Amino acid sequence: MPAESALAEVFREEAGRITAALMRRFGDFDLAEECTQDALVAALERWPRDGVPVNPGAWLQTVATRRVLNQLERDQRYRRKLAQLTVEPQPDEQDDRLRLILTCCHPALSREAQVALTLRAVCGFTTAEIARAFVASEATVAQRLVRAKRKIGLAGIPFRVPSRSELGERLSEVLAVLYLLFNEGHLSTLGAVPSQRDLAEDAEWLVRLLTRLLPGEPEVLGLLALMKLHLARGATRFNLSGELVLLADQDRSLWDRAQITEAIVLIERAGHLGRPGPYQIEAAIAACHAEAPSFKATDWRQIVVLYDMLMAMAPSPVVRLNRAIAIWKVQGAEAALHELEEIAPVLDGYHLFHAARGEMLTELGCREQARAAQLRALDLTGNPAEQALLRRRLFNQ
Repeated sequence: MPAESALAEVFREEAGRITAALMRRFGDFDLAEECTQDALVAALERWPRDGVPVNPGAWLQTVATRRVLNQLERDQRYRRKLAQLTVEPQPDEQDDRLRLILTCCHPALSREAQVALTLRAVCGFTTAEIARAFVASEATVAQRLVRAKRKIGLAGIPFRVPSRSELGERLSEVLAVLYLLFNEGHLSTLGAVPSQRDLAEDAEWLVRLLTRLLPGEPEVLGLLALMKLHLARGATRFNLSGELVLLADQDRSLWDRAQITEAIVLIERAGHLGRPGPYQIEAAIAACHAEAPSFKATDWRQIVVLYDMLMAMAPSPVVRLNRAIAIWKVQGAEAALHELEEIAPVLDGYHLFHAARGEMLTELGCREQARAAQLRALDLTGNPAEQALLRRRLFNQ
């Protein structure tokens, strides 16, 4: 029987595909999502006893489909639904997950509901895991999901790729959700694994689909470039023991130069469109790191300038934190700490704030304060690779 984390990975790979397939076939979002979750629960009950089937995805699909049919059989709409199934449309799985995300990101739903519903329906996260990501109670998240699914049903939100004009209206929401999915795969906040590369690659694939639908949207190109630049470093981000390797210590000869080149081309394409945006700026920052021959040779002054631009476009405490880290490399730890003090109240619950502050304090010789900051960071993160890194720092102080 595989470990719980391995099962979770299987479930997350299959949940979105199965939900999308059921949604396409039966046209009922709530029913599709509910029966997919029922199938996952059935797997948790049966697989430890009977063993994992040869094709776990097919097993889950079959169980979920039977649940839907059983539900419809008990429903007054059964005959009408059965008539619709006499000529079943050919599957179009390539776009199904994009359709599902676009349904979850409908502007009728709040941003919190969009993200929660996408994590649940597309990625198969549990209510408890979503609650941890939102720093909210399970009851709150459960109510949010119920309201979102009810609104989709009552509003008759269609399961399709919207027109270009409709896509433009919800583009910012879609990109935000896809970026969140990518980040969750790149460095997990949920579950017991440090990263889920398949999830990150799925998000990148969905953004590539968007570039074909909206080839003239520079922010779509920017986000795709940003994802490619992060994925290019994938082989060097963890050591053989699964521990996190910081950017300064990564073997740059192992970075995927083809991916980096493709990303640079995308950034240039976006730049020629003359509409700069936050994702393009973030991609440019990542490109500064990717093109530097070594960590020491990184153009930190240029990175500070880019963060200044990002602050003007999309100010946030996290952007200010990253800008402070760049200032650290240019002006030193004391100047950077002064920047951090201004955002301390709003980032007190963010582990990376305390981790960065701890490093700066260590550099200044403030060992007790540094240790307290690292302990706070350790207490706030649930990622095992980050926890191991923070424990090493504490041990070596």
